[in-house]
Amino acid sequence: MISYGVMSQTSSARLYAHAQRVIPGGVNSPVRAFGSVGGTPPFIDRARGSRLWDVDGRSYIDYVMSWGPLIHGHAPPGLTKALRKAAQRGTSFGAPTAVEVELARLVCRLVPSIDRVRFVNSGKEATMSAIRVARASTGHDTIIKFAGCYHGHGDSFLVQAGSGATTLGVPTSPGVSRSHAANTAIANYNDLESVKKVARKHRHKIAAIIVEPIAGNMGVVPPAPGFLKGLRALCDRYGIVLIFDEVISGFRPQKAARKL
Repeated sequence: MISYGVMSQTSSARLYAHAQRVIPGGVNSPVRAFGSVGGTPPFIDRARGSRLWDVDGRSYIDYVMSWGPLIHGHAPPGLTKALRKAAQRGTSFGAPTAVEVELARLVCRLVPSIDRVRFVNSGKEATMSAIRVARASTGHDTIIKFAGCYHGHGDSFLVQAGSGATTLGVPTSPGVSRSHAANTAIANYNDLESVKKVARKHRHKIAAIIVEPIAGNMGVVPPAPGFLKGLRALCDRYGIVLIFDEVISGFRPQKAARKL
């Protein structure tokens, strides 16, 4: 294990100091600040395959892979060649293209349970869009999420369980209004009874249950046997939309969750 507090990181430390003057917290995502583990975050210069190199020339094995999306590793030659070719045709059009239709058809073919696809720019946009569709289709406002699961920094997701007997959430971040938190109920991952309890209590108000089928945000926690099927049955019973957030897991695991 590398101790970042002991290693000399001259260039990274200098860049971090400059960054803190022009970027809030010195980073553009709080997890990159190393606040919970201490030390100076290494500033990355380049990457290839399974490795990263920082601006001080140190090499690291990358177990994070940009928090999920890099299923092919860093800069695979075939992908970088395709990206260069695409960029030469233009970088952004603000209009439909044939390529997005081709990609949507490919996704639908690879995942038979998907009928249609909407592409967005980030995981947060995907989860917020899914919640909006669920609320529109059900006419309800409340969502159920699980303690420890992360679905982006949308206001409805930055919520933790209330104290005592309450199941509706309270904000975990300054600036998140209590009105947003009041529409989010919290259950415990892998605890189907806790979900049933919340669903019974708020059954006439729930639009969706959102869950990471494999909980990546709190360590890679697999679903207990029957947990996801239980969620599916519960949602069918109460007319609730079930949303699987697989921004991190993506195409890595087997296809079992996609059949639900």
